[in-house]
Amino acid sequence: MSLNEVYITNTSSFFPNNPVSNDEMEEYLGYINDAPSRSKAIVLRNNGIKNRFYALTKEGVATHTNAEMTALAVKKLFEKNPDDIKSIELLSTGTSTPDQLMPSHGVMVHGWLPETNPIEVVSPAGVCCAGMHAFKYAYLATKAGEVQKSVATGSERFSISLLSANFEDEAKRLSELAADPYIGFEKEFLRWMLSDGSAAFQLSNKKNEQGISLKVEWMEGYSYANELEPCMYQGCEKGKDGSLKSYKDYEPHEIMNQSLLSIKQDVKLLSKNIVLYGGYGVKASLDKHGVKSEEIDYFLPHMSSEFFKDKIYHQLIANGTGIMWDKWFVNLSRVGNVGAASVYFMVDELFHSGKLKVGDKIYLLVPESGRFSYMYSLLTVC
Repeated sequence: MSLNEVYITNTSSFFPNNPVSNDEMEEYLGYINDAPSRSKAIVLRNNGIKNRFYALTKEGVATHTNAEMTALAVKKLFEKNPDDIKSIELLSTGTSTPDQLMPSHGVMVHGWLPETNPIEVVSPAGVCCAGMHAFKYAYLATKAGEVQKSVATGSERFSISLLSANFEDEAKRLSELAADPYIGFEKEFLRWMLSDGSAAFQLSNKKNEQGISLKVEWMEGYSYANELEPCMYQGCEKGKDGSLKSYKDYEPHEIMNQSLLSIKQDVKLLSKNIVLYGGYGVKASLDKHGVKSEEIDYFLPHMSSEFFKDKIYHQLIANGTGIMWDKWFVNLSRVGNVGAASVYFMVDELFHSGKLKVGDKIYLLVPESGRFSYMYSLLTVC
């Protein structure tokens, strides 16, 4: 059986509301125990983020669901020819922050798209790699000839989990115990890192007759969970032995008192391993496909923080896969860290930038600190 070539023929992004500056963040997320954060300035100084987006009002009221934002990004793919949305045969949606445990994120997105037909819907789970897993499913289905046209999405709605109300019970309890009334850094750290939004790729087995397309050369993934313990987690607590205890195994009052539904990250474990293991995957993926790093024209690494930028650069050089600064393309400072959607935002901005020329090679790197997994892809402009 011959396999199809697969092309990204269009891209789109949706950001809720107006950008939120660093000075405005606590106006939206609120103050824990009515006191300004001690860690905010330190985290923002290191992460390099200047603006982000929240699907919230300053009163903490949600303006969009994750599924609604994702559907709006899908609709935007077809804004020039709205009837073409009926050509979608597969919708593959990646997120780490679905609006509910059940039904799946994908079918909820499809519910916001009544103008489509009955189609296959897939909802990869995970953290940042979820968007790439969604992309790969759509890529493979199109490549195998199961469908001719598909849509892959990445989206997040973190802000609702970052509101101060989610942390105040724990802060109050600690204060009553005469302990430090401030939430542990591993919990508060991510309040100043995360952002909301959605983005989409339209995939086809035929490239555009006019304008550019991005040929998907390959996609590769590597998990190092066999070697490393969990690093980023939600809905659970991490024990000293690295094991996770589910929120389902706690009493209802403990879930709130210990902020079990907040997103947490083991910052020391992250700093020690995220760049090192990501470098292993870069070398493995390029070597597997016979690509030299100097052949890459645009390098799009998803970074949670610009703190890691120099570290990634030097790790790649140490591994013999160095990529010079002039080939890097990132937009973290302008749009924030939107997890599973971040790589989509970079591709979308570059796709519509007017910079690309036929033959350019674009290399994507998406790390996931959940338990250290990574996704890589090579695209060629055609």
